[in-house]
Amino acid sequence: MSALVEHERLYIGGEFADPAGGGGTIEVVSPHTEQVIGRVPHASRADVDRAVAAARTSFDSGVWADTPLDERIAVVTRIKDAFAARSEEIARVISAENGTPYTSAVMVQALAAMMVWDAAITVARDFPYEERRAGALGPLLVRREPVGVVAAVVPWNVPQFTAAAKLAPALLAGCSVVLKVSPETPLDAYLLAEIVSGAGLPPGVLSILPADREVSEYLVGHPDVDKVAFTGSVAAGKRVMEVAARNLTRVTLELGGKSAAVILPDADLDAAVAGIAPFAWLVNGQACVAQSRVLVPRERYDETAERFVAAARALRVGDPLDPATELGPLVARRQRQRSLDYIGIGQREGAKVLTGGGRPKDMDSGWYVEPTVFGEVSNAMRIAREEIFGPVLCLLPYEDEDEAVRIANDSDYGLSGSVWTADTAHGVDIARRVRTGTYSVNTFSIDMLGPFGGYKNSGIGREFGPEGFGAYLEYKTIHLPAEG
Repeated sequence: MSALVEHERLYIGGEFADPAGGGGTIEVVSPHTEQVIGRVPHASRADVDRAVAAARTSFDSGVWADTPLDERIAVVTRIKDAFAARSEEIARVISAENGTPYTSAVMVQALAAMMVWDAAITVARDFPYEERRAGALGPLLVRREPVGVVAAVVPWNVPQFTAAAKLAPALLAGCSVVLKVSPETPLDAYLLAEIVSGAGLPPGVLSILPADREVSEYLVGHPDVDKVAFTGSVAAGKRVMEVAARNLTRVTLELGGKSAAVILPDADLDAAVAGIAPFAWLVNGQACVAQSRVLVPRERYDETAERFVAAARALRVGDPLDPATELGPLVARRQRQRSLDYIGIGQREGAKVLTGGGRPKDMDSGWYVEPTVFGEVSNAMRIAREEIFGPVLCLLPYEDEDEAVRIANDSDYGLSGSVWTADTAHGVDIARRVRTGTYSVNTFSIDMLGPFGGYKNSGIGREFGPEGFGAYLEYKTIHLPAEG
C-alpha cells in the first residue's frame, strides 16, 4: 500500500453513513515503516446505539430472520464468492495493517476466511432446525430459532477469519449483527463492507464499526444485544463475560492459548520440525493456536534443538508485502516490547536463548523481533506458561511419555496442540489424554466443519461446525396434543 487510505463514513445498518460525532479518528500505522497508512472514523457510543437500533429493528421485523433459508444461503453465497474474488486484495491490505507476510496472508488471512464462509453454508443447509420427539407426556416439536441481535467483536491478528467465524453462522441463522473491528486493522473491514453491501442483505441487518475497548464494552453491555461472540485475550474475555452478565447476554469466547506440540521418541524429526515451525511463528507468532511449547524427549533434545535453530535462522525477515518474506513485524510497538520483555524474563529465569533474542540488526524501522528459540525451558517458567504473542518458541525436555502428557496439561490454557509419532494410532491415544479443544496428529489443522474452541482459560463455547452454528440459535419446545 503506497497511497494513504482514508474513509470518512461508517457502515451502519447496510449503508455508509456519517459518524454521529465525538469518536475522533483512528490512524492506521504500518508495522513495517511506522508511518500512517490509513485513517478511518472511530465509532462513538452514539454510533453503537444507531447500529444496535438498526439491528434490533431489522430482527424484530423478521425481514431477515423470516427469510427462507435458501434465500439467506443465496445472499451469503454471494458474499463468499465476492470475498474469494478479492482475496488477494484483502490479503495485501491485512499484510500492510498487521505485518503478516503477504505470501502466507493469501491463505491464512483471506482464503481461510473464505473457507469459513463456505463451510458455514454447508452446515446451515443440513442443520436440523426442527425435530419431532416422543415426550414423556406426549409428542414434542423441538425448534431452533435465531438468537437475535449479535455483537461480534474481533481482534487484529486474523481479522477476516475471526469475523467470518461469527458473521457467517449468525447471518445464516437469521440474526442481525453489529461487527466491532480492531483499531489496528479497520481498513480490511471496509473491503468487507463493500462486499456485503452488494450482496442483498436487507437494511439494518449488518453494521461494521471500528473502535477501541471502551466502545467495545459499551456494545457488549448494550441491553438490546442478545448474544456476544468475542475473540481476544483472556483478560478481555473475562471483562466481556462480566459486562454481558449484567443483562444475562449469551456469550461465546475464543481466547488465548499456550499450545504444546509433543514430539515422541519415534517421530521423524525432520518431518516434525517442518510441521511445527510454521505454526509456531504463524502470523509472526501472533496466533492463539501457535505451537509455542515444543515438548522434546530428553534423549533427542540436542538434535531437535539444532533443527529448530536452523529453521529459525533460515526464515527471511522483512517487509511483509515482499513475496519472499517469511516473518514480518509485530502489529504494534507495544507488541514488540512485550516480546522483548518476555525474552528478558526467560533469560532471567534461566532459559537459554539458542538463537534470536532481540531486534534484527539490519532493520532500521518496523516493530520486528528476531525469531527466537529458547532451550532448557521448565514448564514452571513464565515463558512456558504465559502467552507471549510473538515469534518466541520454547523447547521443553521430558523424560517419558507420561511426563510429556503432564506438561502438556499443566497449563491454564487448552486451545490447540499436536503430537508427532511414527504410530498414528498411538498419537490418537495421546490426543485423548491432552485436555485441549483442538488436536492434530502428525499435522496441524483447523477444520471449519469441526468444532473449534478451548478448555480452561482458552474460552467458552465453540465456533465452526454444527456446534458453532448452534450457538446462534435458541431452543424452543412446542408441546403437541397426544395423537389418536
